[in-house]
Parts: sequence; C-alpha cells; structure tokens
Amino acid sequence: MLNGKLFARVDKRKALRLVKKLRTLRRSGKLHPEITIAYIEAREEVRIDTKGGRVLRPLIVVRNGKPALTKEDIQKLEKGKLTWGDLLSQGKIEFLDTEEEEDALIAIDEKDLTPEHTHLELHPISLLGVPGALIPYANYSRGDRVNYGTSKGVKQAVGVYLLNYPIRFDTFTNILHYPQLPIVKTKFHDIFGFEHHPAGQNFVVAVMTWEGYNMEDAVVMNLSSLQRGLARSTYFRPYSVVENRYPGGQEDRIEVPDKDVMGYSDEADYANLDEDGIVHPESWAPGDSVLVGKGSPPRFLGATNVFRMGVEAKRDTSERVRHDEQGWVDAVLVTENIDGRKLVNVRVREDRVAEIGDKFSSRHGQKGVIGMLVPQEDMPFTESGIVPDIILNPDGIPSRMTFNQLIEVLAGKAGAVSGQFLDGTPFEGDPVKEAKKILEAAGFKPSGKELMYDGRTGRAYEVEIFTGVIYYHKVRHMVANKVHARARGPVQMLTRQPTEGRSKLGGLRMGEMEKDALVSHGSSLLLHERFSSDKTKVPVCTGCGAIAIYDYIKDRAYCRICSGEDVEWIEVSYAFHILLQEIMALGIYPKIMLRDKG
Repeated sequence: MLNGKLFARVDKRKALRLVKKLRTLRRSGKLHPEITIAYIEAREEVRIDTKGGRVLRPLIVVRNGKPALTKEDIQKLEKGKLTWGDLLSQGKIEFLDTEEEEDALIAIDEKDLTPEHTHLELHPISLLGVPGALIPYANYSRGDRVNYGTSKGVKQAVGVYLLNYPIRFDTFTNILHYPQLPIVKTKFHDIFGFEHHPAGQNFVVAVMTWEGYNMEDAVVMNLSSLQRGLARSTYFRPYSVVENRYPGGQEDRIEVPDKDVMGYSDEADYANLDEDGIVHPESWAPGDSVLVGKGSPPRFLGATNVFRMGVEAKRDTSERVRHDEQGWVDAVLVTENIDGRKLVNVRVREDRVAEIGDKFSSRHGQKGVIGMLVPQEDMPFTESGIVPDIILNPDGIPSRMTFNQLIEVLAGKAGAVSGQFLDGTPFEGDPVKEAKKILEAAGFKPSGKELMYDGRTGRAYEVEIFTGVIYYHKVRHMVANKVHARARGPVQMLTRQPTEGRSKLGGLRMGEMEKDALVSHGSSLLLHERFSSDKTKVPVCTGCGAIAIYDYIKDRAYCRICSGEDVEWIEVSYAFHILLQEIMALGIYPKIMLRDKG
C-alpha cells in the first residue's frame, strides 16, 4: 500500500525481505528519511507512507543490541564536524511514524537494551510533548496527572501569552501582572524560551488543614499576599462595531443617538460618548453603558410604528458593555473592514484581584478553588517568621499519587534558600537527594518539615508541617466570569419560562435532584416559587374537557368543539399548555377532567 492505496502485490514470504530492503535503502540515504515503511502482519500489508502532515519522531537505530549512535558521534556533533543530516544519511538516527512504531521494539534507556530491540529513545523525555516536558519530575507522577498538568499549565493558565498583546483585539485575554520563572524548571523551559511568556508565580506553601476551609481540593490563601499583588491579573474584552449597508440604500450611522429614536435608554448610558459617538479612552464603563453609539434603519419597513411624524425612522443599536462586566476603556481603534465600511474596535480592561472561588492549579494537575482568604496575622508561621501564601490539604496527595508535587515543594525550598534554579527535568538525576543536601547545608531539616505556630493563638502545632516553595498557576476560570443570579427578568417567548444563561440574564435551572434537596430542607415555599415561574390561567370546558377560548372583545369564554359556555379557569404551567397544543396538532384529542377540590 502506497499512501493508503493498493500499489503492488508481493509474495507473503518475500514481504519481510522487501521491508528490510526498503529500510536499508532509507538508512543508507538512497530513500528520503521521511518515508516510513511498516509491515502490518494481521492485514498482510506492507504500508509505505510519504504523505505530509504525519507525526514523525527521531529514534536511535539499534544493531545487535547496541546503539548505532556512539559517544564519538556526539562529540563530533558538539564540535560541528557532524550534522543531523549526516546522522540520518548514515542510518544512525531515523524517523518513525505511528504505523512503523508498531513494528518496532523501543528501549527507553540504554541499559535496557537487548538483541531484540530495534530502536533507542534519544532521551526518555521524548515520551512527553512540549507541555508535558515543562512539568518537573513528571516521571514521579501518574500519566493522567501529567495530562491534567499540561491542560491547566499551558492551556488555561493566566500569564503573558504573547508580547504584543497591547495591540491585539483577541476574543478575551488574561494577563498576569507579576509573572515569574519557576525556581524548579526543566531544560525545556530554556529551549522554548519560557522566560518570554511565563504563566505563574512561586508560592510559599504549607501542606496542612486549616479550619476546614481547604477541604477536598479547596485552598486557603493569604489575603495580605493578594493585596501585595500576588495572582493579580487584568482581563481584556474587545467590542466591535461596523456601519453596515442594507438593501434599498439604507445604512447604519455611528453617532450619538437622538433621544427620539426607538430603543433609546437612559441618558447616563451615553455620558462617555464623544461627538463622533465613540467612547473616549480611559473612561469608566459600567455594565450596560454604551461604548459606540449607533443608529440603524427599522427592521420592517412596513411597520406603522416607525413612521412617526417628523422623526426619522431609526432604532438604537448601540454597542454596550456586557451587563455582567465592567472596566476601563483601554483602547479605541477606528479603521475600515474589507468592504470599506467604518469599523470601530473598543477594548475594555478590568483588574482582577483573586477572590473566593477563583481557580488555581499546580503544574501537577492538582487544581482547586480558594475556600477562604485569611489576613497574614491569622495565618500560621514558621520559627523564622515565614508565612505561607497558600495552604494545601494533604488529602489531595495520596489518592492522586502526585509524588512529584512533594518533590517540587522540597526542591523549590532548596532553590529559594540557596538562590539558584534547580533542574527538574524528568528522568534525570536524584532530585530528592540533591534538595536534601542543600537544605541541610542551609540549616533546615532535610524532610522539608518545620515547626509552625498558629497565627491566632501563637501556640505551636503539635506536629511539624511540610512547607516549601511551589510554582502555581492562576487559571482563567474566575468567579467574576461565572457568578450569576436573578429575581425577575426576561422570559422566553415560546415557553414563558426564564431565559437560560448568564449573558441573557437567565435563572438557575432547578431539576429533579435540586427539587429533592429543597424538599429535604423543608423549603416548600421556595419550591413553589421555583416551579411556578411560568404559571398561567387556562379556560377549560367542563362538558368535553377541551381547552376553551376566551374572547376579550365580548368578554366571554366558550368551547369551539361543543359550543358550550360552561367554562372553568385552571392554573397550569405554560409548558403544559404548549404540550396540549402540540398533542392537538398531531390529531390527538386530550381531555382535561375537572372535579371539585373537596
């Protein structure tokens, strides 16, 4: 098979010889190094692939249980006498894709080599991807936790994701104010230039319980540290407005809307607009205030309510700050879009100080939210007066088996007292032994434990507390972006139930399980309120049980089916009323049988 298509047929006995011959040609440089040859015995296929877009990875070729790449080759590489291309053409290194890898036996370490092995890893860290290689001591952790760590550390951490963020208008952006390099880092931090876009800070951590406020994965944080700038970030949100043109020659106008246009809101909402209808930079923009004033033609030209005497038919379609956000106008950009129409981009920024409910995570997949903010004077402290920034619960470690997190706390402490970065590259050295030596030399216990005192009582704790330094991420999932509640508000047109979602001023959905929780608390009035949000009165014919009709003009109710006027009004949810109508639309005749409550 060549690139997935049948190319030729070969005798089964000769298939292995063919594969061996092709691989020899590739290793001698006569075939392109990125061509892969795999033998799938179960399907009796020899698969040759040359397509672009395949994931290839380099491996050292093994011959008779010994690597083809020697120490002399590595010395020549360092001196510049050999190049990577030379190693490929000499057959000492070769690229494998996923299919050919299935047909190979790869050793992780040179000491594991046997005559059956075909390849050797360049370095065991190549088992990990780029994000995984940034996790210190990843070989001391479970694989799923390494995956979680890559997710929280690279995809969701608040940091400096680009250096040109001040001139970009991305969908939403979080920038950490005082990002730091980790004290414990891997070699990949330097290779990938992590110092240009760091995504966390070094926290002093104590592993202990604190009054139940860090149960499960919750963390207790030092309020004074946050007030000094720890984990402080800025949230940017862009808004975009275009002057559109419509069929018939009508078009939008960016301007300060006239008070007589349809949809004009309170005058205070337009207070920050300049004469051109655009907000001026560095002005405070509360929720629902107008950023760019815009007038648009009416949606329906035939509507009678828009042709009022002396008033141009217009409606207010101004761009406003989301009702659940606020901030300072950070930047205003006036330009044109691809069609030559006027385009205005406005970016609003909001300072974010960490609060209860904000999410944090270490590099090891140990995520949690703030359960309590405690002033520094109430936090525990060590004999030398060190107060932790964050208190983690020890119960989060045994079940997850993230032993590398404990090693990082120890190594981070060693790095902090010795004033040096420690190498946490996976599969290298004995990190615990090295950290213990540094701590002992500095006069600390090699176990990382210290005697700590309760900040409120001044009494020493009965047990020593494991404490050190760890690199922590502030994660982009913040309470300010998620918290919402409502009393009264908009309802959906179809069901007359409250709208759904924070952006639509929606309510919180109450399901069967939430209902059970309220029943168990005996809060029946709240239940009644929750489940009667779409309460409506419906006329029902007592004769035939059909939904009757109420004629507002004649002020009378009657039945369309049996023409009877003996009608009773009942209270039902509007959703049930819709259900009855949908059943009738199917040609089914639902009857409502009424009887006296007594």
